Amino acid sequence: MGKLSFTGIGVSDLNKSSTFYQEILNLEEKGRYENVEIDLSDGNKFYIDEIVLGEKSSEENLLILMNWPKERRNYNGLNSKIVFSVEDAKKTIELIRLNGGIIDREALPHYTIEGGLVALARDFDDNVVEIVQWAN
Repeated sequence: MGKLSFTGIGVSDLNKSSTFYQEILNLEEKGRYENVEIDLSDGNKFYIDEIVLGEKSSEENLLILMNWPKERRNYNGLNSKIVFSVEDAKKTIELIRLNGGIIDREALPHYTIEGGLVALARDFDDNVVEIVQWAN
């Protein structure tokens, strides 16, 4: 049985995105990697910069922010969604708003989570950020 350990998303500005996720979710930087060479099986290679974020007391469920500085990439995250469980969805949405994120759905009840709240927002690269507050 597999277990998801990391989620990676492409971002146009590593530092700006790192600050955004640290401010709204109280994550910390676990590692920073620059100019990492990736060799592909066909003999080609590319270079990537990464910042790894996670909870202070855990090395699981890490968020990897990725940027390809030597390539022309379109950072348009509309085909991805990152889901975070939080204790206070309304407070988290307000933090997203204050840190420059876009709010698509306020923290409201949703039929898929009885007694809980669901909100939708986007970061600077249009990655969808879903915020879930489970019922107590």
